Amino acid sequence: MTFELNLVWRRKLLSTCGMLIIVGAAMAMTYLHTAGQSQHLLRWSIVFALLAVVGLLMFTLGLTSLTAPKARPDAGYLPPAMQRDGLQQVVLTLESRLEHAPIALFCVGSRGQEKNVSPLNGNARRLIAPGRVFEVSQLYEQIIAQAVGKRSMICFETEQGQERALLASSSLTLQSQTQLIVALMPVETELQIEAQQAWQKLIRVLTHEIMNSLTPVASLSSTAQDMLSDLQLPQQSTADLALAMDAISRRAHGLVNFVGSYRSLANVPVAQTERVQLQALLARISSLVSPMWQARGGEMQFSVAPANLEAMLDPAQLEQALINLIQNAFEATAAVKPATVHIRAQLSRGARLRIEVSDNGPGVPKDLIAHIFTPFFSTREHGSGIGLALVRQLVQGNGGTVRYAASVGGGARFIISL
Repeated sequence: MTFELNLVWRRKLLSTCGMLIIVGAAMAMTYLHTAGQSQHLLRWSIVFALLAVVGLLMFTLGLTSLTAPKARPDAGYLPPAMQRDGLQQVVLTLESRLEHAPIALFCVGSRGQEKNVSPLNGNARRLIAPGRVFEVSQLYEQIIAQAVGKRSMICFETEQGQERALLASSSLTLQSQTQLIVALMPVETELQIEAQQAWQKLIRVLTHEIMNSLTPVASLSSTAQDMLSDLQLPQQSTADLALAMDAISRRAHGLVNFVGSYRSLANVPVAQTERVQLQALLARISSLVSPMWQARGGEMQFSVAPANLEAMLDPAQLEQALINLIQNAFEATAAVKPATVHIRAQLSRGARLRIEVSDNGPGVPKDLIAHIFTPFFSTREHGSGIGLALVRQLVQGNGGTVRYAASVGGGARFIISL
């Protein structure tokens, strides 16, 4: 602003000086002609004429600069109208970037003694939309409790199960009011993938080392049993040794088979995706598992909406994942009469495939929900802990997620999103 004022005064000074030079030159020429000094008249007339021309140029330049538009892009100056348009464009750009930020942003303000939370962008509004977070008030309580400048992990229930999110905040003051800007980034899927990869590495190492030890034991115990018949030992001693060798052999072979079953978690093939019609896929599953449900008076229900719903996925892997979930429901509803399981396939937000498998069994206890997808963990006494872990791995291999979600009517409900 100071620069612009100085520039205006310089232009005024330039035009004033030009006018003074013109007036002075005219007066000087008038004096020469009046004095009648003919010997110097021509020479001084030329000099004063040149001065008058210079003064005219200075006056014209100064006057033109004062009346011309003051658009100086090189000096960063813009006329008021252009300034408003530029400021509006900057605001729109900032709003667009904020609206499409890949994290949920919230603002925590104060009204008297109370603090209120308001969403700042699209991700935040979608997160608290109906049907997404079960208890928005609980989520807001965790946001308000967030310490300034700190990061923390929070948990909240959604329609797809428990969600974990990273929370970070910063403080700023606008118009003498302090506000807290909180960023919330869901990381449940990323944490699941990291945990799954860690388990795969552990299982791969354990199964390799255990198999290397068990295979020779199983082989040597069988050889020792065959050698007993060639030894001249008392009958009682031979019987005792044979019984011991048989126990070692059976246990070794049993452990080999047991460990071999866990290799499936570490050696899932890469998904071979193709266009699949969900109605046909569920019909194939129904023909495989419906008879065992009907044999005990149970019922299976399949639904696809729309009927021609299709998706790009590995049909064999999705079938295996659904069969495991249905088998899990079959075992969970063993004491329920009549037992039912519902399999629903439909489109969800963002045109993603959503498959629900729900039953009318007792459901999973709340304190065990966080562990049901962990390899080797089982809620049943004789369970292997492979079924649900394999389901998650198969679904993740197809670019999706699977979660356990609370059911309003009771029972277990698993949601696959692809």
